[in-house]
Amino acid sequence: MSATELPVELLSRIEDAGLNASAPPQQRWLDGWLVRFSPGKAQRARCINAVAPGRSAPAEKLAQCQTLYRSAGLRLIFRITPFSQPTGLDDWLAQRGYQRFGDTRVMVCPLLPRHLHETAPEGTRFESVGSEAYAHIVGEFRGTVLSGRQAHAERLKHSPVPYHGMLLRAADGAVLACGQYAIESELVGLYAVFTAPAARGQGLSRRLCAGLLAQAREQGARTAYLQVDTDNHAARAVYRRLGFADGYAYHYRALPSAEG
Repeated sequence: MSATELPVELLSRIEDAGLNASAPPQQRWLDGWLVRFSPGKAQRARCINAVAPGRSAPAEKLAQCQTLYRSAGLRLIFRITPFSQPTGLDDWLAQRGYQRFGDTRVMVCPLLPRHLHETAPEGTRFESVGSEAYAHIVGEFRGTVLSGRQAHAERLKHSPVPYHGMLLRAADGAVLACGQYAIESELVGLYAVFTAPAARGQGLSRRLCAGLLAQAREQGARTAYLQVDTDNHAARAVYRRLGFADGYAYHYRALPSAEG
């Protein structure tokens, strides 16, 4: 069964698992809106997810969110998924000048192979790493400022779903690639997969992800998901070779200015 044939109930559960795995300490509920305002770089941790219609008018809730984000010094961003409520929210925001960006695919591997296994390439080794150290390693790769790395570390530390990080190190100790997974029931999500620029094109991210998925299956995971930029064709090709296919898409909306 391909991901596009999966029942909407499973895709909805994957959406819930993704929200749980990206939950920052800085969030609150506002009449059906899950409002997140983490100072970190990850947009999933500093956006509004309209999970339920609520009872108040969207304009009333939007005004409250504008005040909240202004106080936090953050740009007001909405994350729009096939599950956003009410169903016309995306058009409503577009009519008010909120521009679309950040098109993303949630890819799904419906059933992890029974005999997943991957060995490190010759001269390298896999190594487990704690969440705080991982946040700083991947943040350094991405050029994230210190405050952003600290916010990422805090989010991982307080996550309701435990993270497990893995590095692929060269013989001299240099980190060639890194990735994390988070398990909720039989679902496993891959997060923050990154390959050092000088090590790209060698199949290292595929090996690393296969290793992560093998560990997760040993712990009871059966279905895997991940989130990747729609235009990241190289990464999407790697994930397809691992058995992933597009499950659903989401995008963000925000005003052109930082005023929100």
